[in-house]
Amino acid sequence: MTQLISEKRAITFVILLGIVSLFGDMTYEGARSISGQYLAVLGATGTIVGVVAGLGELLGYSFRLVSGYISDKTGKYWLITFIGYFLNLFAVPLLALAGNWPLAASLIILERFGKAIRTPARDAMLSYATKETGRGWGFGLHEAMDQTGAIIGPLIVSCILYFKGTFQTSFAALLIPALCAMSVLIVARMLYPRPQDLEIQTIAIKNEGLTKKYWLYIIAISCVAAGYVDFPLIAFHFQKIATIPDVWVPVFFSISMASAGLAALICGRLYDKIGFSVLLFVTALASLFAPLVFLGGFYLSLIGMILWGIGIGAQESIMRAVVANMVQMNKRGTAYGILNIWFGIFWFLGSALMGFLYDVSLISLIIFSIGAQLAAIPILYAVKEAE
Repeated sequence: MTQLISEKRAITFVILLGIVSLFGDMTYEGARSISGQYLAVLGATGTIVGVVAGLGELLGYSFRLVSGYISDKTGKYWLITFIGYFLNLFAVPLLALAGNWPLAASLIILERFGKAIRTPARDAMLSYATKETGRGWGFGLHEAMDQTGAIIGPLIVSCILYFKGTFQTSFAALLIPALCAMSVLIVARMLYPRPQDLEIQTIAIKNEGLTKKYWLYIIAISCVAAGYVDFPLIAFHFQKIATIPDVWVPVFFSISMASAGLAALICGRLYDKIGFSVLLFVTALASLFAPLVFLGGFYLSLIGMILWGIGIGAQESIMRAVVANMVQMNKRGTAYGILNIWFGIFWFLGSALMGFLYDVSLISLIIFSIGAQLAAIPILYAVKEAE
């Protein structure tokens, strides 16, 4: 009976944070679905879009090491999560006031910085709950709810644009889900002041560092990050070639987020049942998105965006679940921070390079994207064998 109550409390906590993420993703993924187009309209080039997207991810991921370390040392997971969400969410409606690309770029980067602050602390809290629910399923459920918001947000933006609204109107409308996310976060804090208590330690905590297997995993994920094209550059491409109407770009993004949410649930459950092999398969499958997105017409680009979303869903569910299984609970904030800083560095380097390659040679961009992701597979296999 006690175990059932504990599992129920853990699932409730995952769902509450999932609702926060749902509204949060409605806000910033809705904005992300048009940020590339917005920068293009404001006069940015492909290189600028690639650098802005990459720099936002670099700052957004690199600070997670600091945030994760502080959350582990102080135990103030909730305070750090609140600060991060505040910056993450409210930078979005301010984009409605941006009249030039440098100001818009600054707000886009600020939004990513806010996400950096709150992500390790939130993921650490989730890891405590997923001990009871199953790591893959718990993170997969959270990611599915997260991606539900990522579907709805761009669709809201698409509707606004369809009815002749402007980019500025779209950003302003996203203030509503931002306020909803903060409200649910307050409720979660009131009901679960100490989420650490959701994971019961059955053995004494060992004072050991991060293992070789963990560092191999970091290298593999960094390869995936380097080759994964950020959506603003994809949206910039759609805007430039004009074969996909503006109103359809957020719809494409919503469809990719739907595939990400479904992939998160399926891959998370499969990870709990069959283990690491599922990550190898999904990494290979998702690597095929680049030629479809950048060389295909309407329908091939849509298939490419579905594959892109599958990769995102697997990264956001299995990637976090693997770390929770590798690292003891009192070091997970730091472990997530380290994972994210290397992910962010290589995401930035890859995004900046691919933004440059876009202006020079699409074929070179595609070769680099596929090659970097496939380079992760033998390393992931080594991690699997080390289990």
